[in-house]
Amino acid sequence: MPASLTFCGRTFGSDELELMRQIAAEFSALGVTEIARTVCELLEWKRPSGGLKNHECRRLLERLAAEGALALPELRKLGGRGPRRVDISQQRREPESVECAAWECEPLELALVEGRAESRLWREHLERYHYLGCHVSFGAHLRYWVRNRDRELACLLWTSPAWKMKARDAWIGWSDEQRQRNLQSFVNNGRFLILPWVRVKGLASKILALSARHLRHDWQTRYGQRPLLLETLVDATRFRGTCYRAANWIHVGQTAGRGRMDREHQKHGQAIKDIYIYPLVRDARQRLCGDFTR
Repeated sequence: MPASLTFCGRTFGSDELELMRQIAAEFSALGVTEIARTVCELLEWKRPSGGLKNHECRRLLERLAAEGALALPELRKLGGRGPRRVDISQQRREPESVECAAWECEPLELALVEGRAESRLWREHLERYHYLGCHVSFGAHLRYWVRNRDRELACLLWTSPAWKMKARDAWIGWSDEQRQRNLQSFVNNGRFLILPWVRVKGLASKILALSARHLRHDWQTRYGQRPLLLETLVDATRFRGTCYRAANWIHVGQTAGRGRMDREHQKHGQAIKDIYIYPLVRDARQRLCGDFTR
């Protein structure tokens, strides 16, 4: 068992890691998710809203198990772990194309994805039409439809931010301690999909502007944290970032070609991406470098 370990912005000492080992051993009759929730409750590993960080805790427990530091029960055979990849083998008839001026799509509605049927359709659209597909989001995230008079125009996913990005962190000017303390004041635009039958010039930047107006309230309502800054990564081999620039996002540099959660600097070989950020308040940098973010 390591002397200490930092994961998802929190450093766990040897006594806390030993507690995880004991809980995993003593409650082996439970499932991994139940063990993770128990650990979160005992260590008070929670979001600002009070919800348990059980998704993050499960990933930490699985990492420790892979390293031989503790033992987890076998996965229960309940039809797979977590939401399955969406089946897109069946052909779906696309709606009538939308081709008009951007103002003709107003008013735009930004609606949170609610209910099982909506969730399934949203995931299917991402899996079918987004080049990265649809993957399960761990931790804090919000999913949105963008609609106009009950017509779906786009899908959005907002998630927890990247742990460390040199260009972004240099732009802010914060220390490692400040980053660990204030990182959850970021929200990452993990997916942005204009549906392929929607061909409206200038619509994407309007959607980004609408998101910036609504996200702070929705994120605080769900997670108890009011964001100060938005970020996104754009694959420059595929896209030019035009809509982000048009919506006044700031290009601050490029990634180093590692995964967004790569804390050990080991996962090389990923596409280098452009980093864009959007401050939600004028003094975002000053707040992120301070002791308080609200």
